[in-house]
Amino acid sequence: MKNEKSDSIAISRRYLDSLVIEGRIVGSQHPSTQVTVLGKTFETPIVPGALSHLKAGMAGYAEGARLAGALCSVGMGSVEDMDAIFAAYPDVIKVIKPYADKEEVYARIRAAERLGAFGVGMDVEHSINQDDDADSLVAGEQMKLPTMEDLKEFVQSTRLPFFIKGALSVRDALRCKELGCAGIILSHHNGLMRWAVPPVMLLPQIREAVGPDFILMADGGIADGYDAFKALALGADLVCVGRPLMEPYAQGGPQAMADLLRRMTGELRGIMARTGSIDVKHIDPAVIHPIQF
Repeated sequence: MKNEKSDSIAISRRYLDSLVIEGRIVGSQHPSTQVTVLGKTFETPIVPGALSHLKAGMAGYAEGARLAGALCSVGMGSVEDMDAIFAAYPDVIKVIKPYADKEEVYARIRAAERLGAFGVGMDVEHSINQDDDADSLVAGEQMKLPTMEDLKEFVQSTRLPFFIKGALSVRDALRCKELGCAGIILSHHNGLMRWAVPPVMLLPQIREAVGPDFILMADGGIADGYDAFKALALGADLVCVGRPLMEPYAQGGPQAMADLLRRMTGELRGIMARTGSIDVKHIDPAVIHPIQF
């Protein structure tokens, strides 16, 4: 029987709501939210999360990111889908499911290379069922829990930066760095792992372990610019937003999605100005304080 207390989405929300922010507005300046990632500059550190099979189309989702000047990530879909996505916008990380048939993985990696993708990744958390350790079936496709050797093969098979989604510990982060990944997406995959530690909670210790150059993307419960600020202050380079974008995109298309990303980025700039944070790299983690409600 499902225990509502084990809902990792709710746990993450409670944790983010337990963090308050110290004001440092005296003598502050208007900040910049520009971020440079692997030599490419984006207008915002807020990244559309790796959603899959959106009814309004994945190409429009990428277009919404382009309009907002954001790096984008996309999830499950066919190799053919990728042509439309990358025609709309090439600055996309294609996150690939851990297919049991490795050729399905390599086909998507090759397509991402051909289409000029920003990077590729693998969603390891989606390899097994929620309630046992059996390899999962996702949208009719058989998955397989990848071994370290499998992951090493995938990472070494491509010249593109590789990101692993689902890493959720210092141990996993160090393993991903050892594999040669460019970074990780800290995620419990929308509650797929129950009782999961909030990704934002782990950021300080992971950042200390991996150093400044390993890319950390926080995914899980980021709902607005204030949540994004908390994650960035605690060590994230980028933050992923998924579900909050779904309804605006479904109802208003790429422009509505871009408008919401800009609004979130505006909220981020506002709290940066109120904390003396001149840019994303200079947010002092000491402005974050945990409290008990």
